[in-house]
Amino acid sequence: MSSTLRLAEQLITCPSVTPDDAGCQAILAARLQPLGFECETIVSGPEHFRVTNLWAKFKGFRPLAQAGRAQAASNSIATKTLVFAGHTDVVPTGPLDQWTSPPFTPSHRDGVLYGRGAADMKTSIAAMVVAVEEFLAANPQPNLSIAFLITSDEEGPSVDGTAVVVQQLKARGEVLDYCIVGEPTSVDRLGDMIKNGRRGTLSGKLTVKGVQGHIAYPHLADNPVHRFAPALAELVATEWDKGNAFFPATSWQVSNVHGGTGASNIIPGELVVDFNFRFSTESTADSLKARLEAILQKHQLDYRLKWTLGGQPFLTTPGELVQAVSLSIQAETGLQTELSTTGGTSDGRFIAAICPQLIEFGPINASIHKIDENVLVSTLDPLKNIYKGVLERLAAL
Repeated sequence: MSSTLRLAEQLITCPSVTPDDAGCQAILAARLQPLGFECETIVSGPEHFRVTNLWAKFKGFRPLAQAGRAQAASNSIATKTLVFAGHTDVVPTGPLDQWTSPPFTPSHRDGVLYGRGAADMKTSIAAMVVAVEEFLAANPQPNLSIAFLITSDEEGPSVDGTAVVVQQLKARGEVLDYCIVGEPTSVDRLGDMIKNGRRGTLSGKLTVKGVQGHIAYPHLADNPVHRFAPALAELVATEWDKGNAFFPATSWQVSNVHGGTGASNIIPGELVVDFNFRFSTESTADSLKARLEAILQKHQLDYRLKWTLGGQPFLTTPGELVQAVSLSIQAETGLQTELSTTGGTSDGRFIAAICPQLIEFGPINASIHKIDENVLVSTLDPLKNIYKGVLERLAAL
């Protein structure tokens, strides 16, 4: 059994449903500290929702190295930092009786490893750690600083996890140059797709006010559903932007509509509409807010509107990191990887605020969040080799 597989199984055994880390980060720190990483645990959140974060940075001294402290003190200072980022928390298992094997018992069937977190994203974290172990064994004084940013709040509200760590790093003046987030981005084969950006997410809760009344006397009421209908049609038909070479056009979608008392003879007094923008870099949150409210005002609606900005769009254009990842994938798999900004959000949206080059890359994502989540065992060491290849290529710059 490979080191990557052993560590992945060890992590899967931990029942780390959001926000519980369940000991995963202690396992990681125990692997990283002997390599010369300074490990810091950052706990955040209310008592009923404690989030555990690990910030670990290679300081250039390896206690187990024969060279000892004298040589460590003379190490040259690395000019750039690569961060491996990920999350140890997983989504709930769902009905246990629907799993073929217990979700927190790593199980093998026909060359496939099953368990909650197998694809999202404990195998990525295992591959990252082993890649660093092998890289530092061959390069004890690398021309590259290495760090890990691991949270237990990516699958949850994402308030007390990576966002909190990034705020602290920014306050300290910590400089991050490159970041790889281990999200499962591959589609059909390992390495066929990496994410070099993500769309922004902007949500709104719109309350359209009316006047409740008897349905037989509409002249004595004011139906907010009817009032909103023309505005809804215009919002659906609006082209918010055309997107660009990296992003699809901005999308506006309604997710929930609530109105009425449940009775069939009452005109509702208000209508509540939940909606979301997934927006490209061609638009801003402020511009989208202004355009949407202009439509509401045009239709003379009496409304309240609460906005929630879930994340700004970010983009890493082809450069040092994209090239290092692409070449490492090609060397290991023979594939020409595809750059993509599709899909939902990730913690990359927080890290991108302090790191100019960020990509997401990990295993095949077909089974994530599903019953019997799994990953092909044959992809684990190639994934580790790709991460190691990125280290080697960036250290050579």
